[in-house]
Amino acid sequence: MTTLGLVVAEFNRPITEQMEEVALETASDAGAEMYETVHVPGVYDAPLAADRLARLEDIDAVAVVGTVITGDTDHDQVITDAAAQRLADVSLERDTPVTLGVTGPGMSAAEARERIENASKAVNGALDLVTELPDPQ
Repeated sequence: MTTLGLVVAEFNRPITEQMEEVALETASDAGAEMYETVHVPGVYDAPLAADRLARLEDIDAVAVVGTVITGDTDHDQVITDAAAQRLADVSLERDTPVTLGVTGPGMSAAEARERIENASKAVNGALDLVTELPDPQ
């Protein structure tokens, strides 16, 4: 059985709460175990939590979910770019799949609500990577 970690950004919680539910349901439907869920303040904070989960021997992969809604500045672009890069770094540094189920930038709240199912894509991507990646040994 594949064991996953889940990181959920709390900012925009009405949306990310639904994303968390979708992620948990997707894992359960696939027969995977969600070992631990870590809630972080926002998407920018996700890399540290993903790194901590990826360090755990019992975790095969980490899925990260959250949403970044556009504002009056380029803040949403800066946040998503930084988080995506650091999450990719965690995956490579820990040799553990870390998938990105973060929606944004450039989205309204309504558009973010339409993309809640991206949480399912993040979990399925993590499961696929665990299955498809060759054993490094």
